[in-house]
Amino acid sequence: MQFFPLMGAFIFGCITLFTLLVTLGTPLGEFTLGGKYKILPTRMRITSGISLIVQIIAIITILVAGGIIAISFPFNAERVLCIFFGCYLLLNTVLNAISSSKKERYLMTPLSLLSSICFFITAFSF
Repeated sequence: MQFFPLMGAFIFGCITLFTLLVTLGTPLGEFTLGGKYKILPTRMRITSGISLIVQIIAIITILVAGGIIAISFPFNAERVLCIFFGCYLLLNTVLNAISSSKKERYLMTPLSLLSSICFFITAFSF
């Protein structure tokens, strides 16, 4: 049953790569944070950088929970973290879906939703 952790890590990895590019100032800002800016202002790039760190933790979490990599989490916290990240991505899906940016709505919404589903399935597959 390693399909969902790998799929979730892959999809969320693509989102993380995208977040890295936006954080570095590439002209992809229309796909994120409301789509108001083509290149994010410095303050929003800092926010994006913080999000990048959270996304890396999420990828590690789903890979540990899915048994792909072996890292010892205290108290089997990977399941709780997978549920947390599933909820985080579900909220992100809603925010993307109501974004004024068509690019964000049509690309990021389905990616976020698929990632959320993978996190939930992985969390409840223990």
